[in-house]
Amino acid sequence: MAKVKTTFFCQNCGTQYAKWQGQCTACKEWNTIVEEVLQKEEKSGWKMPDSSVKRVSKPLLIQDIDTSQESRLDTMDVEFNRVLGGGIVPGSLILLGGEPGIGKSTLLLQISLKLPYKTLYVSGEESQKQIKMRAERIYPGITNCYILTETKTQNIFKQIESLKPDIVVIDSIQTLHSDYIESSSGSISQIKECTTELIQFAKETATPVILIGHITKDGNIAGPKILEHMVDTVLQFEGDRNHVFRILRANKNRFGSTNELGIYEMQGSGLREVSNPSEILISKKDEDLSGNAIAATLEGMRPLMIEVQALVSTAVYGTPQRSATGFNAKRLNMLLAVLEKRAGFRLGAKDVFLNITGGINVDDPAIDLAVVAAILSSNEDTPLHKDVCFAAEVGLSGEIRPVQRVEQRIIEAEKLGFASIYVSKYNKISLKNSGIKIHLISKIEDLVNQLL
Repeated sequence: MAKVKTTFFCQNCGTQYAKWQGQCTACKEWNTIVEEVLQKEEKSGWKMPDSSVKRVSKPLLIQDIDTSQESRLDTMDVEFNRVLGGGIVPGSLILLGGEPGIGKSTLLLQISLKLPYKTLYVSGEESQKQIKMRAERIYPGITNCYILTETKTQNIFKQIESLKPDIVVIDSIQTLHSDYIESSSGSISQIKECTTELIQFAKETATPVILIGHITKDGNIAGPKILEHMVDTVLQFEGDRNHVFRILRANKNRFGSTNELGIYEMQGSGLREVSNPSEILISKKDEDLSGNAIAATLEGMRPLMIEVQALVSTAVYGTPQRSATGFNAKRLNMLLAVLEKRAGFRLGAKDVFLNITGGINVDDPAIDLAVVAAILSSNEDTPLHKDVCFAAEVGLSGEIRPVQRVEQRIIEAEKLGFASIYVSKYNKISLKNSGIKIHLISKIEDLVNQLL
């Protein structure tokens, strides 16, 4: 009988202790340290089925390493490929996290059904019949996807040896458990051990593995932070359950950029790729309304045209309200102070409400000018022309500051049919024969004079 050793782990950060204590000294959380039993025996998680002699890795000169076989696998999903950097790298480990019910399982099942490769979809949360019902709703065609409902890693590897899939999807990593760890599924030690076995399998067989991870109430992926360090790519699937749009971001990517963005629309038949989100994020109106302005923003390398809505009204109570949805509320207060000081608008006694349509959050400073224009339009109750858009940052002294990649924003605005765009005078623009009129302004007073 192997000797059993007891250790203590913090369930919040994964720090290990020799004995129990009330507060974790690493993350300062209280009552998060629990006892876990580790089985002290020789581990043999994943083994190559035909390797009786253990291989020893040898050092190679970097120019002698062969990468000719490392072509990416096409997922048949344009948005997913864009976020990954062009497709799935063989032997990589991808972690997808998101809120409950946001559509993580739907997204990966949809991709698994469309893949032209032999795919093994392992679920520890749903039965095979439940997955079949969803698969018929999402993609009723003939696929190369195999469904396995199992939570023990040793049994999963036995099925992998016999099936030899090209891609493995695990839903989710928190439901797996290994025989070599005696603690329950979802614990710190189980997540680390199961992930280690999957990494060893992925690297030795060059088979990509995609994991679904649960998140905590703080929005972080559940389990130890080392889980995000171990995997090659960390994807975040986010959105508001009350809206139909879902956004896929890369928080970490060893094989590509983390600036890319994928947008999906949730429908009854699954997730639909949104190839041109600008047309959806801008509402179609028959009449001009005050308080609306269009901003030319960037999400990663992707230009987006989004609609900014503002409402300025007289404060009913003593203290005026400042509310922003999808925009930084502190930055809104800063822009209101600039309008008060530099442009002479008395907004201190008025309520100001700001909304970014589509339920998305925008951090691009180039949206500042559109926010100011929407606030001025609502304050004066004068609608802006629907063919006008804005792309510039507003400084504290009221100057209109230049933004990066302004030509890409102008081309996107012209493609969508806008007649004019307001940008900073200090941007270097080399576009010739452009079909859109470019207004160059240097101060916020210039914007006020031209708009009103």
